[in-house]
Amino acid sequence: MRKAKIFLINGVILTSTSLLTRGAGLIFNIYIANQVGSTAIGIFSLIMSVYNFAITVATSGLSISCTCIVSEEFEKKNYITGIKAVRTCKIFALLLGIFAGFFIILLAPIISKFWLKGAVSNIPIYTIALGLPFISISSVIGGYFSSVGKSYKSAIAQTFELTIKMIASIIFLHFAIPKGVEAICISLILADVISEIFSFSLNSIFYTIDKRKYCQTRNMPIQMKRKIFNIAFPIAITSCIKSGLSSLKQFLIPLRLELSGLTYSMAVSQYGLISGMVMPVLLFANVFITSFSGLLVPEFSRLLAGENYNRLKTVSNTIFQITFIFSICIGSIFFFYSDEISLAIYQNLESAKWIKILAPLVLLMYVDNIVDGILKGINEQVGVMCCNIIDLLVTICIIFFLVPKMGIIGYIFSIFVSEILNFVISCFQLRHRIKYHIRLFKSILIPMCASFLAFLVTDIFTLSFSSVLYSLIFKICVFSAVYVGILFLVNYKVKSRFFSFFRD
Repeated sequence: MRKAKIFLINGVILTSTSLLTRGAGLIFNIYIANQVGSTAIGIFSLIMSVYNFAITVATSGLSISCTCIVSEEFEKKNYITGIKAVRTCKIFALLLGIFAGFFIILLAPIISKFWLKGAVSNIPIYTIALGLPFISISSVIGGYFSSVGKSYKSAIAQTFELTIKMIASIIFLHFAIPKGVEAICISLILADVISEIFSFSLNSIFYTIDKRKYCQTRNMPIQMKRKIFNIAFPIAITSCIKSGLSSLKQFLIPLRLELSGLTYSMAVSQYGLISGMVMPVLLFANVFITSFSGLLVPEFSRLLAGENYNRLKTVSNTIFQITFIFSICIGSIFFFYSDEISLAIYQNLESAKWIKILAPLVLLMYVDNIVDGILKGINEQVGVMCCNIIDLLVTICIIFFLVPKMGIIGYIFSIFVSEILNFVISCFQLRHRIKYHIRLFKSILIPMCASFLAFLVTDIFTLSFSSVLYSLIFKICVFSAVYVGILFLVNYKVKSRFFSFFRD
């Protein structure tokens, strides 16, 4: 029962912190979008795809390596070896961060001229390089805290990071907005870099204090360095390929939309609307899934190290059932109340249609997040990356050939194909290692019927409010209460089962 308590306490702390930071981040992103417009958001999203690629090169699977190795070594009471592994990962992280920075600086002229079509100069891309070493080392420290069940320390650092980022962004944007898109992008990136430096400093302080309890008197065995390399290298290669293809996909979207008859500015605006305004809203509630998904990596690593295969299967079944129930509820809210959500958030209906169209994908996106967490915990990180690479290659082909003919509909179609393909391949990968079972009736059909009934009940008992936001909050609360009530009436005993699977 102690393991269940530790797992749930860490999950609740991470979820609460992530919900706070994600909520504040979403509100802040809405503020930014309303301030700068969808075109600037589109350009910034393209630059951020380069940033994400650089971060992938800088981290290169070191966080996962640190989490898996420290989890295994601490499970065996080899605390010294675990701490030494963290130090080695940090050295690798620093070198990779510096390398990634120089790499991005070299690519900056090409990216600015050919991919961004001169919309901004090289300076925003140069700014990206400043924070990469700090991000890389912080990721390793975060992997350590995740493995030892102290993820709340990383959560505190993330909260601090977001606070600094918001304050810096507001100050910089005050001077940047009148100067145009480039100044806006530089301001937002610089604010992010500053916040990453502060986060790194706080993470380093937490780690220094935490590691003092472990004696460090021996050198790092060469075998452990090889183990880090063996885990990190294939992840690094596949991650870089995946991230590179992802960046290529993001840049292709406005370019191929332009061939459909739009101007480049209109194409970037449409891209910004979907990727920078609609998708963040749909993925907001994924914070609940992401928090526990990250905790599944060390948890499943420990179960695998102990060769406890029956528990791997049992826990997987329960996690799936809970995730399906939650995802169907959230997806239904987006589908039924897309107009109210769009009005409450962006004060217009421009994004409402796309929220409703993409709402069914919430189920696949959220469950796929859990599947990826489990796969990483059972040392299938490379398989996850290969799945993502296949998904990206197929999606790039669709964007390249269909978007010029179908326009924005082709882009939406590519999103559907991407999510469905990723979900199916990931589930087959997991099935190959763990013989889990998804209960179609209890996990999918009943929750779907419950969501439809909850919508009918909510529609009947809707009260009139002067504010769209208050009306939306009331509908979501009633909908959720009725949904949970219906599931309770059909005898869902998820809570007691969930605890039982973690008992020793």
